[in-house]
Amino acid sequence: MQRLAFKMKLNKGQKEAYKKRHDELWPELKQLLKDNGVSEYSIFLDEETSTLFAFQKVSGDGGSQDLADNPIVKKWWDFMADIMEVNPDNSPVSKSLEELFFME
Repeated sequence: MQRLAFKMKLNKGQKEAYKKRHDELWPELKQLLKDNGVSEYSIFLDEETSTLFAFQKVSGDGGSQDLADNPIVKKWWDFMADIMEVNPDNSPVSKSLEELFFME
């Protein structure tokens, strides 16, 4: 099992919209993530900087960041593009984070 973390950027004033959309996560997207080994996925918000911190537990070699070619993922990106920082293809601007400490 690998633990992956990355950060993204939420547009100012979009906390409630972001939370609502994730509270209503599409069943087909949730299933896609599970089918690709994502067993846990949490996203936290630093309201001072609008930085989103994401954490996943993943079995196998990939994670949600490796599903860029999937039509469900592309549709989700389009749905989220108005409330967060995105690349030209509407994928979230994200930066992988290096794990420096882990305690079991």
